[in-house]
Amino acid sequence: MNQTDFFKCLSDPTRLNILELVMAKQSVCVCELTEQLQLSQPKISRHLALLRNLSILFDQRQGQWVYYRLNPNLPEWANDVLNIISNQNDDIMNNPLVHSSISVHCE
Repeated sequence: MNQTDFFKCLSDPTRLNILELVMAKQSVCVCELTEQLQLSQPKISRHLALLRNLSILFDQRQGQWVYYRLNPNLPEWANDVLNIISNQNDDIMNNPLVHSSISVHCE
């Protein structure tokens, strides 16, 4: 991954919101993203594919559901940028669905 592609990927608000949710919850299912962001599953999947293709996110299948998490082997500079974004942007973190004890369950 090069820095130009990384920043181009982050320049889209939907992808940035997806990353913020993944960072907040560690592992997120597509159905949680569609619920939280109020977007269609195909639109979310298209953005997830870009994040996955750049190796920013990893996916893991559990039954019929796919969960996404940050790549633990991101370059240090990429982790630094994501940590700054996470620390500076409280909008997603203040959303009750992120911290509620009743989370969205894919069924």
